[in-house]
Amino acid sequence: MKWIAYTDGACAPTNPGPAGWGAVLIDPEGGGESDHFGYIGLGTNQIAELTAAIEGLSLIPAGAEVELVSDSQYVLKGLTEWRASWERKGFRNSKNEPVANLALWKRLFAAADERRVSVRWVRGHNGDRCNEKADALANKALALKTRSDA
Repeated sequence: MKWIAYTDGACAPTNPGPAGWGAVLIDPEGGGESDHFGYIGLGTNQIAELTAAIEGLSLIPAGAEVELVSDSQYVLKGLTEWRASWERKGFRNSKNEPVANLALWKRLFAAADERRVSVRWVRGHNGDRCNEKADALANKALALKTRSDA
């Protein structure tokens, strides 16, 4: 049995600008859904998406199997496609430039490494209930400019 973590970030009204994250966690043992969100401060959409994945995974027990669901190909490809190359090249990208948001990527890799993570991409704003809910939570964090665990 595995956890499911839907995560999303938001940056509004401008990018960069005020940023927030949201996560909907589904407990495999019948615990239902739990909602989590937080205000980051000034950031970019990429920072918000990475933070959402980090926070969502960090709320799940270490060692657990988890499916990370996101509409951010940036986050999912970083975890599944780009990581090995970045590590091999000393965290430099295909243009031989330092990987952007490296501190956050390292936190995400550490959180993922402590769990058995698979990933699934969903198209944003396309009717997936939990993805829409994670988006709404990220925007709620922006509106409230506070951190809360609902």
